Amino acid sequence: MKLVKYILGLAGAAVILSSCQKQLEDINKNPNESEQVQPDYLLTNGIKANVDTYWGTDAAMETSLLYVQYWAKIQYTDPDRYIPAGTSIQTVWNNFYAQGVADFTKLVELGDTLHNPNYKAVGIIMRSWIFQVLTDYYGDIPYSQAAQIDKYLTPKYDAQKDVYLGLLAELKTASGLITPSANTIAGDILYNGDMNKWKKFANSLRLRIALRISDKEFAAAKAVFDEIGADDNNLIVSNSDNAQLVYQASPNQNPVAKNRETRNDYRISKSIVDKLNQLNDPRLPIYGAVPRDTNKIVGVTNGLATDSAARLGFNKTSDVGAVFTATAAPAVLFNASELLFIKAEAAQIGLLSGNAATLYAQAVTTSLKQYGVSDLNVTTYLAQPAVLYDAANYRKSIGEQKWLALFGDGLEGFAEWRRLDYPKLPAAYTGALGGKIPTRMTYPSSEQALNGTNYKDAVGRQGADALTTRLWFDKE
Repeated sequence: MKLVKYILGLAGAAVILSSCQKQLEDINKNPNESEQVQPDYLLTNGIKANVDTYWGTDAAMETSLLYVQYWAKIQYTDPDRYIPAGTSIQTVWNNFYAQGVADFTKLVELGDTLHNPNYKAVGIIMRSWIFQVLTDYYGDIPYSQAAQIDKYLTPKYDAQKDVYLGLLAELKTASGLITPSANTIAGDILYNGDMNKWKKFANSLRLRIALRISDKEFAAAKAVFDEIGADDNNLIVSNSDNAQLVYQASPNQNPVAKNRETRNDYRISKSIVDKLNQLNDPRLPIYGAVPRDTNKIVGVTNGLATDSAARLGFNKTSDVGAVFTATAAPAVLFNASELLFIKAEAAQIGLLSGNAATLYAQAVTTSLKQYGVSDLNVTTYLAQPAVLYDAANYRKSIGEQKWLALFGDGLEGFAEWRRLDYPKLPAAYTGALGGKIPTRMTYPSSEQALNGTNYKDAVGRQGADALTTRLWFDKE
C-alpha cells in the first residue's frame, strides 16, 4: 500500500511540475515577438557577419594577407613567420560554420516555408561561397552533413573534389531559382534586392570554381564554361556589378578600420611594392601610403624577427592605402577583373572560345579603372613589354596581374597564387617552415577533440594536417 501511495505521489508531482512549467512558458512568451526567424534580419546579419570574418583579423590580416605577401607585420611578427595563433585557426572555422553555413541553411529553409525562391537562392549562393572559401583554405571539410545537427552531431569530411562538384550543382540550382520580377527580398545589404546581380554572382562563382578544378577535372569545368561562359549578361563583367559590402560608420565599419582603432602593426609588403615599382604601376599610391618620414612608399619584408621589424620604424614604412583601411572601405567578394582573368585563362586552355590576350587586357584595364586610373595611364601601362600578354607563359602573365588585381582579398589571392604558382614569392625571412610558404590552414584543435574519427579520415586521405600540405586542387 505504501508503494502504491508513493507511485501515485510521484505521478501527481509530475503533473504539477508539468503544469507549472507550462504556465512559466506562457508567462515568459512575448506576445509581440515572432516565433519564426525573420528572413530579412537573418540575411542582413548573415552577410555582415561572414564578410567581417572574410576580411577580418583571423582569416585575412593575421594569415592569408601575409602568406600571399600583400601585407607584412612590423610588430608581433609570429603570424608573418608562419606561426598562426590557435585562436585564428579556430575563429575562422567557428564563424563560417556557426554564423555562415548554419544561418544560410536556415534562410534556405525559410525560402521554402515562405514560398519565396529568391530567399532560397540567396541562401544557397552565400552558403556556397562560404563552403568554397572553407575548402580553399582547409581542404577536405564537413559539407554534405554540415548544419544538420539533428542528424549528424559529428559530420563527415567530404573530399575537396566532391565539395567543389557539389557547389557547382548547388549554384546552378540557385541561379535557376532566381525570379527577378517577383518575390522581393528584404535585408539585402550586398545587392539591395537586385536579383539580376545575385544571378551574376552565382554564375561568376560557378566559373571561379570550374577554373579552380580544371587541372584535375577538365571535362566538368568545360561543361560549366560551355553553359554560361559566354553569357556576359549574367556574369560580373562590370565594376558596377561587383559583389561587395560597402561599410558605414562605427559600429558598422570596415573590419580593417575597426582593427586600426587599437593597433597599427600592419604594413604593405615589400614583395608587392617591388612588383608595382617594376611595372610603373599606377596602383602603387592607391595600395600603399607614403609614410611621414619619407617621400616614397616603403614596403616591409615578410617574416622579420620582432626586433628587426621594430627597428624599421612606424614612420618610415608604408601603411596599406586608405582605399582599404577607411571606415567605409568596401569589402569585395568578387570583382569584374577576376571574372575577366578567369575568361582569359579559360580561352587560353580551351575551356572557352575567345581571344585570351584581349580578355587579359580587359581584365587589367578593369582592375585599373576600379581604382580610377585614367584612360591615358591605362594605355601606357598596357603597352609595357613586362605587362603584355605572353601566351607561352600564360600562368605568369595572368598569375602576376591577377595577384595585383586581388590586392586586399587575402583568401582569394592566396588560393589563386597556389593554383597558378605565380608570382614567385620568397618565403618569410625568418619563417618557421624551412623555407616554404603555407599552402593551406590547419584544422582547429576542436575537430580533433570533438570529431576525431572524421578528422583522422580526412587527414589520412588528404595528407598531414600541416601548413605545407598541398590540397587536391593545388597538387601537380
